[in-house]
Amino acid sequence: MKSWKIIVWAVMLSAVLPLGLVYWQPSLFTCLLLGVWVAAVLAFSFLYNRRHYEEELRIQENTLQQAANRTLNHHRHDWMNDLQVLYGYIQLGKPDKSVLCVERIKERIALDSRIAKLGVPSLVFYLQSFRTYRSSLELEIEVEEGLQLEDKLSPETGDELTSVIMQTVRAYQYSGLAPQGEARKLRLGFSQEGRDILISFEGEGDHGNPELLQGQIYNIVQGKIMKAEQFQPSTSYVELRLPLEM
Repeated sequence: MKSWKIIVWAVMLSAVLPLGLVYWQPSLFTCLLLGVWVAAVLAFSFLYNRRHYEEELRIQENTLQQAANRTLNHHRHDWMNDLQVLYGYIQLGKPDKSVLCVERIKERIALDSRIAKLGVPSLVFYLQSFRTYRSSLELEIEVEEGLQLEDKLSPETGDELTSVIMQTVRAYQYSGLAPQGEARKLRLGFSQEGRDILISFEGEGDHGNPELLQGQIYNIVQGKIMKAEQFQPSTSYVELRLPLEM
C-alpha cells in the first residue's frame, strides 16, 4: 500500500526539476518542457492509480469468491451428512428417528430462509458464512418469523449494523477461554419491537469479565444510530436497539 503511494509522490515531485528550470532560465523551451512534464506526470498518476484500484478490486472479488465457495461447500457438507443419517435410519427401519431427522432438516431450512429474508446482503452473508470459519465460538442464530429489514434500513445503515454485529461477536469470541476441546456458545437473536429492531447477544460459558465485555460493546456502538442496553447485570447478555427508518 505504501510503496505505490511513494512512487506516485516521487513522480509528482519530479515536476520540481522543470519548474526550477523555468524559474532560473525562463524561455519558451523550458515552459513547453514544464507543460509536457506536468501532463506526463498527471497521465502517469492517473493510469497508475487506476491500475492499482483495479488490482485491489480484483483481490477483493477473489477473496469474496473464495468465501462464497467455502460457505457453499460447508453447507453442502452439512446437507450430505444429514441425508446420510436420514438414509441410515430408513435402512435400519427406524421411522421415529427418521421423522426427528427430517424435522431437524426442516428447522435448518426454515432458519436459513429467515436469515436470507433479513434482506441486508452483508449481514446475510456474514451469518451464513460464520460456521465455515474455525472458531472457538459457536453461533446460534434466532430470527423472528417474518422479520425483514431490506425496505426498513438504508444501505449505509445496513452495512453499519453488519459492522457492529461483527465487532460484537468478535468481542464475545475473545472475551474468555473455552475448556479444552469445547466451544463456547453465543445466541444471537433478531426481533422487532414497535419501530425498533432488537439484536440480542447472550453468551454461554466463561466470557471473562461481563462488565469489561459490556464496556467493549458500548464502545463499539458509540456514535452509531443504535444503542446498547443491558438488562441482566453481571451477565454476558447485551441487547442492541436500532430504530427503523420507515
